[in-house]
Amino acid sequence: MTTIQISENDFRNITRLLDGLPSNRQKELGPLEEELARAEILPTEQLPSDVVTMYSSVVYEDVDTGKLLMVKLTFPNDADIEEGRISILSPVGAALLGLKVGQEIAWPLPDGRTGRIRVRQLIQPVEPVCSLE
Repeated sequence: MTTIQISENDFRNITRLLDGLPSNRQKELGPLEEELARAEILPTEQLPSDVVTMYSSVVYEDVDTGKLLMVKLTFPNDADIEEGRISILSPVGAALLGLKVGQEIAWPLPDGRTGRIRVRQLIQPVEPVCSLE
């Protein structure tokens, strides 16, 4: 299984988000909770610059089709698929979090199949991201 790294700040904010969600959403949160459970949590300033964080813009490849997509990883309130902003609660958002450029991961597709994505390029946020506090 691919090792991922997450900043303390992102881990804290995502955990706070998950704790505040209603219990009837637990099934959809499974993939994200699995990612958090296997993550190496690092001080924000020690996180390598090639790791996908919250509010990173990411170019990723659908390994099966070769199609490239660019998205920005956001919290649910900022998500807008038409603007290319995807929620951390989405399957692909959860899959991207903590990956490094060049890493690949399998993730569940809505139709029950498994897709594979690879991070091709990363653009970190320009401005510091504030916490949800």
